[in-house]
Amino acid sequence: MNLLETLSQKTLLADGAMGTMLHARGVDFDKSFDELNLSNPAAVADIHRAYIEAGAELIITNTFSANRFKLSKYGLQSNLVEINRAGVELAKRVIAASFKDVLIAGDVGPLGVRIAPYGRVKLEEAREAFAEQIKALAEAGADLIIIETFSDLYEVQEAIKASKEVCDLPVIASVTFTRDDRTLLGDDPAKVATRIAEAGADVIGVNCSGGPSQLLRILKQMKQAVPNGKFWVKPNAGWPEQVSGRIMYPADAEYFGEYALLFRSAGANIVGGCCGTTPQHISAMKKTLESSIKTSEVLETSEVSSDEIIEPAQQPTQLAQKLANQKFSICVEMDPPRGLSTHKLLAGASLLQDSGADVINVADTPMARMRMSAWAVCDLVQRQIGVETTLHFPTRGRNLLRVQGDLLAAHALGIRNIFVVMGDPTSIGDYPEAADNYDLVPSGLIKLIKQGFNMGLDHSGTSIGQPTNFFVGAALNLCPQDMDTEVKNLNRKIKAGADFFLTQPIYRKDDGPKLIEAYEAKHGKLDKPILAGILPLVSAKHANFLHNEVPGVFIPDETLKRIESAGEGAAKAGVELAVDLIQGIKTWASGIYMMPQFHRYDLVSEIIMDVKE
Repeated sequence: MNLLETLSQKTLLADGAMGTMLHARGVDFDKSFDELNLSNPAAVADIHRAYIEAGAELIITNTFSANRFKLSKYGLQSNLVEINRAGVELAKRVIAASFKDVLIAGDVGPLGVRIAPYGRVKLEEAREAFAEQIKALAEAGADLIIIETFSDLYEVQEAIKASKEVCDLPVIASVTFTRDDRTLLGDDPAKVATRIAEAGADVIGVNCSGGPSQLLRILKQMKQAVPNGKFWVKPNAGWPEQVSGRIMYPADAEYFGEYALLFRSAGANIVGGCCGTTPQHISAMKKTLESSIKTSEVLETSEVSSDEIIEPAQQPTQLAQKLANQKFSICVEMDPPRGLSTHKLLAGASLLQDSGADVINVADTPMARMRMSAWAVCDLVQRQIGVETTLHFPTRGRNLLRVQGDLLAAHALGIRNIFVVMGDPTSIGDYPEAADNYDLVPSGLIKLIKQGFNMGLDHSGTSIGQPTNFFVGAALNLCPQDMDTEVKNLNRKIKAGADFFLTQPIYRKDDGPKLIEAYEAKHGKLDKPILAGILPLVSAKHANFLHNEVPGVFIPDETLKRIESAGEGAAKAGVELAVDLIQGIKTWASGIYMMPQFHRYDLVSEIIMDVKE
């Protein structure tokens, strides 16, 4: 099979991740994956075989880091030629045994050092290092060279030059991008595509980065910059998340399959998967490509341009997916620290995740008291603990400019669940003289997000470049003094686009049905998920305070009496009451929104484990 001839006739399906698969087999990230070509060739061969069986028509050698700089970290630089040759020979043996016509791409990754003008390694030194590796791959029998996951255009240009100097194999050069659709050095897709084409690459590529949605967007920009170019696209399975010490990727195989045709229609000549993808992802892409020949012909005869292709929305948040699948969801509120230390907060978040919490809700300056930015806490919890968060987003104290800038910041940090509230008035907090102005009420902010940002527009109707993907919650009081006003506010928030509702603490299982019945009598079926507020009682004093001084909270006499009679065992009684209440509301509530008092995450953990399905 000849690469360039094949690309003129069809879209070629490449393989998926190698590192992900090796790590899943127990190989630590601090080991040299490339050296496994010598010490454990069977593991590498099994992965190649799995991708070929899944339908891959091009496999990449296990040589991504087999250059002199990276190998020297393991004392393996003298084995460079041997490791690269073994990588190609392994792939050749697997292909021969499969009796299939599959191409071998000799894999070349970045050197792992900064090169001039941003580092001390000279351009000619970099080119020499690339030439050393590429020559070994070519002489071993690779069909083409893939230069992938680069972020420095100077470096990728030197790699292309080196390849052209030492062999006449086709060259694919692929770059990775950050969340803002630019490389780490700030280059946009159009500039990257143009420079790669000018450097002499046969195929222009984008890989790694985020998930399929981002790479489809980048591909379109590259195609526009180099209309006659050939393109390679291999996305990650979404942005990586750390879960219980493991790196996990959210995009499943079916989601990847849906994008295979979109990549082809947008101009991709080679498609596949990068970090987090498996043979299942490649199999799904294969099925989509094979089953959509007629669809592809319709697109071609209709002359649909890539700009007219509608991108699927980014994958919904985990909370959105769970609620959509009618799975009982558990959210827990945490307050940001008042100082710099986040150790206790992260320890609490870890405990809650291990207990079974689905989402951590981060309050924003609760009680109008100065605390660390909720954005920072959400980011820390998601990155270090690996559990999804919901950002509380008060309208109080923000004008339209601040609101929109903060939304963009949240989205850039990967925070997609937003809980819109008015916010506590500053008059009750640390700084009663602080400005308390706002340009939007909660329903107005919900509308701005759902009907503006999520459509790719700001408040003035100007494009923000791409749609956001916020899942928006709103507040609901199940024990209002004025039921008609609460029903009216609920309907206003639903019309604005609210996706789900979090309630104030309740202590009676019938509070929900009463409000739902009142709403449905006026407006028809309420089809939005409600997560009922659960605030475990810890003492009689605590219970009396909530009952008498917190608006919207009503605690029945029998509950108050049980807490009072429990004495020193009040906290335990509060846990038992909460568990009984949660079991009783599952007929109407889609989940719970737990609010630990006095940082008693241990009590909340106990409740979660008792009610977790």
